[in-house]
Amino acid sequence: MARPSSFSTLFLSHFENYSRLVAKPHDVALNGHCLTLADVVAIARHGTTASLSNESIVAIEASADALQKSIANGEIIYGVNTGFGGSADTRTQKIENLQREIIRGLNYGILDGYDYLAPSAIIEPALSSSQNGRDTLPLDNGSGSHMPESWVRAMLLIRLNSLVTGASGVRLSTVQTLFRLLEANIMPLVPLRGSISASGDLSPLSYIGSTIQAKPNTLVMTGGKQKRYVCRADIAMAEKSIAKVHLGPKEGLAIVNGTAASTSLGALAMHEAMFQISLAQVLTAMSVEALLGTDESFDPFFSRVRPHPGQKDVANTVYRLLEGSSLVQHGDGSEQSSLRQDRYSIRTVPQWMGPTLEDMTLAYDQVVTELNSVTDNPLIDITGPSNRTIHGGNFQAKSITSAMDKVRLGAQSVGKMIFAQCTELINPTTNRGLPPNLVFDEPSESYIWKGTDIMIAALVSELGFLANPVGTHVQSAEMGNQSLNSLALISSRYTLEAITVLTQLSSAHVVALCQALDLRAMNARFLERLEGDLKSLFCALPPSLLDKSKTLEGVEYHWKQCWAIFIQRCTQLTTSDSTARFNTAISATSAYLLPLVDSQNPEALGHVQSWVASASQWAVDAFHANKDIYFASPDATPYLGIAASKMYTFVRKDLRIPFIRNETISTPNVEAEVRVSEEAERRIGMTMGDMVTKVYRSQRCGALYEVVADCLRATLQAEELAT
Repeated sequence: MARPSSFSTLFLSHFENYSRLVAKPHDVALNGHCLTLADVVAIARHGTTASLSNESIVAIEASADALQKSIANGEIIYGVNTGFGGSADTRTQKIENLQREIIRGLNYGILDGYDYLAPSAIIEPALSSSQNGRDTLPLDNGSGSHMPESWVRAMLLIRLNSLVTGASGVRLSTVQTLFRLLEANIMPLVPLRGSISASGDLSPLSYIGSTIQAKPNTLVMTGGKQKRYVCRADIAMAEKSIAKVHLGPKEGLAIVNGTAASTSLGALAMHEAMFQISLAQVLTAMSVEALLGTDESFDPFFSRVRPHPGQKDVANTVYRLLEGSSLVQHGDGSEQSSLRQDRYSIRTVPQWMGPTLEDMTLAYDQVVTELNSVTDNPLIDITGPSNRTIHGGNFQAKSITSAMDKVRLGAQSVGKMIFAQCTELINPTTNRGLPPNLVFDEPSESYIWKGTDIMIAALVSELGFLANPVGTHVQSAEMGNQSLNSLALISSRYTLEAITVLTQLSSAHVVALCQALDLRAMNARFLERLEGDLKSLFCALPPSLLDKSKTLEGVEYHWKQCWAIFIQRCTQLTTSDSTARFNTAISATSAYLLPLVDSQNPEALGHVQSWVASASQWAVDAFHANKDIYFASPDATPYLGIAASKMYTFVRKDLRIPFIRNETISTPNVEAEVRVSEEAERRIGMTMGDMVTKVYRSQRCGALYEVVADCLRATLQAEELAT
């Protein structure tokens, strides 16, 4: 299959594969070479099934036979008839017992809150601990010491995809039992910590090894989709009629010696990261509109003379996402006191995000390659004229560390960009005429978005900390034998954490942008109507008002000057309440008019004062009337480009997050005997956090990602039409 030409096409290809698997689940046949990122996510999180391909059966059986012949010939094979790691200088004839011993020794992780000795088949998590005979509330939720099921499903899947290649010497019956675990959804509780990902993820994978042996001291999650519970492995296996495995030569080592745990988390993180990076481009387009920015910054010429592929990709995408917008500016900077160019948060996005897209593309390749790699040791080569057992280091998971450190750094970079855009929106000194704190109500009475401003600062600070590289913290381990270890699982874990933080940050920005776009649309409607009304008032001034010796221009010219002054002052006075704002803005036109009036006309000053008074009152009344009309039925879509229109509609219609004013987050008086409206009852207790959480949940379940994909799909279609 041809390599996608850009990150956007790579993302859409992945999304389409993923969507098909989720919408119409079908069995994914594993052969060790064709597992996709979409396959992993669908199987790990959405219950898609996997099976053993027919082509792999021959290779598995040949590999197991080759191992038996090597043992019979007296070959010394690491981990089969030798000790492990720094103790590989020992030899043993108890080959099968050795495999059981390695599993036992690697079940060293901490699983807090469960007791495998509990008499009940269903083991409930402990809600408290006891100290000196007194109950003590726990420090976490009880599940914080073990991996979520989706991680473990992905880990089992990836380990299977390695074993089915027939390079590990594992028997077909053992592989089939592992498939049965996946099919029956029996997932061991795997400790969160304890792997240095050097000789693979030894300890996490050992819990799969003890599960297939039906060990009573191994806890698993089992049951149906709707009701999951923890019980002992022996009980869960018996309930599903799965026979326990008596490990054969090398099988314990083959199960634990690999990068599947690191790669599983890396794959899940990569999936989420691709969406966040794509969403960030959509949010940038929305930010350009909300900030009345220009599309000039995304002109193709910039990428022609600085041809970094990531920069070109971002610029092309954002440029297309802005198509159809009436908020995007195309000025030449001639407006007095206006910025000739946008601020960095939107102007330099192609140059800022471009390297991240390039890093993400490389990280994607690294993860997908690792999904289809054999990562244990030793390996059995059955491809040549004679079989051979070779010893090496495919278990070293540095490729995943490299990928995840890049993804985490990219998450921080994108998060910083989103933070800059969002704070620029909220701040009246930088948002080009939006009210302070994005308030609908009077600025002196509403401060709704101040909390969000603080929250995103906390999130971007945490992202900065999480961006620190993990691979630089290696410690020598296991008698000095593992002097180099990748720490890939740690890197993958923190990458997922960083993506979670970034998702919260982008969720807050989505809500802020929709608020800003409504404010822009509301203001645009107001000015469209007000301009004609004020022009009529202005043109009603007596023709003799102006001194013809001081100006030769007509009324139309002077009206345009007064309107420009009014708009400029309105933009500068957004921190003032509406009455003071419009009075001051209209009064500013008198400073322009008075030097031009006929000083010999005794009524001239009165006419100017009358204009100021009537125009000010008209503007105030029109402003409040327009606000009431717009709030009753807000719709910014007529003003928006491709991306903003789709995202705005999703947030307002699908998620039902409203245009926000003080009363939106005020609690109805439910104690009063009068019946509150159904709408008010629906909003009882709604907070800013509730609305941001709705967007966050829509990302975590994938609903918002469909909108992102739809936006990017539209850009590619537009580009095809243009060419």
